Amino acid sequence: MRRREFITLLGGVAAALPLAARAQQSATPVIGYVNSRSRETDTPFLAAFHRGLNETGYVEGQNVAIEYRWAEGQYDRLRVLATDLVDRRVTVMAATSTPAALAAKAATSAIPIVFTTAADPIAVGLVDSMSRPSGNATGVNTYVSRLGAKRLELLRELVPNAAVIGMLVNPNFPDAETQSNDVKEAARTLGQQVHVVDANSEGDLIRAFSTFIEMRADALLVSTDGLFLSRREQLVALAARHKIPAIYFVRDFVLAGGLMSYGANIADGYRQAGIYAGRILKGTKPGDLPVMQPTKFDLVINLRTAKALGLTVPLIMQMTADEVIE
Repeated sequence: MRRREFITLLGGVAAALPLAARAQQSATPVIGYVNSRSRETDTPFLAAFHRGLNETGYVEGQNVAIEYRWAEGQYDRLRVLATDLVDRRVTVMAATSTPAALAAKAATSAIPIVFTTAADPIAVGLVDSMSRPSGNATGVNTYVSRLGAKRLELLRELVPNAAVIGMLVNPNFPDAETQSNDVKEAARTLGQQVHVVDANSEGDLIRAFSTFIEMRADALLVSTDGLFLSRREQLVALAARHKIPAIYFVRDFVLAGGLMSYGANIADGYRQAGIYAGRILKGTKPGDLPVMQPTKFDLVINLRTAKALGLTVPLIMQMTADEVIE
């Protein structure tokens, strides 16, 4: 080969290298991750999502990119955030809260969606079937919204003399009315007096507790909602300050000092969502992945908090609890 031809060939290869690099970069799949809370408050759940993704062979920054969008508790921002991810043509959307899932579903019928939802996914319109979802969405139903009656029963067991029980509800949560009705129906059956108080902002939480004090609530049931989860430390502190025994929907509240919780393991649901996202990136259609549901619900009790509230946790209750914090 002549020297001039060799130099020309090298020049052609050098010119092609940036193009090849760009082509490789554009081939990297992108997950659009949208959530109604904040990254700071969702750290353990996000870590679980990454673990699930890793189990399918995908590692962020190596062979998959992730675009994050956080609504910071402002549900009305979710539609814009989801639409932005659609405009960026992400490969799959991970909508990891009920409001985020509904926003993603409204934003696209083409891009695959993996959701985590505390509400009934059929009732809120995310899927038509649990076993074979139609359309572009599937995911994990943590089922924590429909356990209000059981939580009321557990709260009465621990605080048997409670004449009035308050219920904290975010009216903006998609199935807030269903949650309230379930607890009210259970309360009527038990002959229990329950008062529902709405709250959809940080300031509302303080006002809600003032209302509970005015109505002389003897105990509190916190309904399922992403805002409440992101404000768990504030809620636990308010309950402690006003000496109100409270039951929550996930153990994260109890780890923060709350009295007790009953519900599914949300972190495990996020891990499963990560696995589903990875499977879809490998070519599986959302409709071929059944909506996953928990097979176990955990009762977690904080004995230190019970003692501070002057409550004695029955031995049988301690024995049946899945986790007791001493």
